[in-house]
Amino acid sequence: MKKLEDIGFLVARVLMPILFISAGWGKITGYEGTAQYMQSAGVPAFMLPLVILLEFGGGLAILFGFLTRFTALSTAVFTILTAFLFHSHFEVAGNEINFMKNLSIAGGYLLLGITGPGAFSIDRLLGKKW
Repeated sequence: MKKLEDIGFLVARVLMPILFISAGWGKITGYEGTAQYMQSAGVPAFMLPLVILLEFGGGLAILFGFLTRFTALSTAVFTILTAFLFHSHFEVAGNEINFMKNLSIAGGYLLLGITGPGAFSIDRLLGKKW
């Protein structure tokens, strides 16, 4: 049973960050447009490098199981914040479903932050529990 659990954690860690890695890469390649979009929502453009670090870098960290608990909990908080900053105007088409999607994603990352990365991870290889 433990082996199935370890494989399940690995599969979850591979699937969970796909959205964030892709979104982070999109922000890198579309930096100016993303900065303008953030500013239109009242988020200062100087925050964009941090967003990219969390989405792209954090996504890769989750994928490989490195700094998993910290990164997962940071991603959960970030995802809840983005739900309220960018998707809380339900009169705009698609925002309600995106708001709920963000809450669901945050729940998954919260669970990962609590449980840790599983056996097949850099964290476990290094003997780290953070």
